[in-house]
Amino acid sequence: MTGVTHHQRVAWDGAMAFVGAAAYDDLYGWLDERLGDLLGPPARHALAETRARLAHSRRPDAPQLESGRWRAWLEDVLGADPAMSVALCALVHDTKLRLRELQPAGLPSPY
Repeated sequence: MTGVTHHQRVAWDGAMAFVGAAAYDDLYGWLDERLGDLLGPPARHALAETRARLAHSRRPDAPQLESGRWRAWLEDVLGADPAMSVALCALVHDTKLRLRELQPAGLPSPY
């Protein structure tokens, strides 16, 4: 991989993908494992909290709030360990591809 990695963009893309993935049982399970492998138990816990908050919230902006939490958290991760960006970019890419299979263009998220 060549070029410059824009950590804020990686964090934003990751936030959007991870929040979207939380809505789908199979994708959630797949992502939970990979996040745990990459970022450890705190990431798995954060994903479980996101899923629970989205499932039980009555706020129409709940997905946006969760995306903001993830963006901030991922920016902190990348700030502490910039080398993590390569692996995180790959996970975000794979998550977005899997999410597109479940959520074709134009169809709303289950949340």
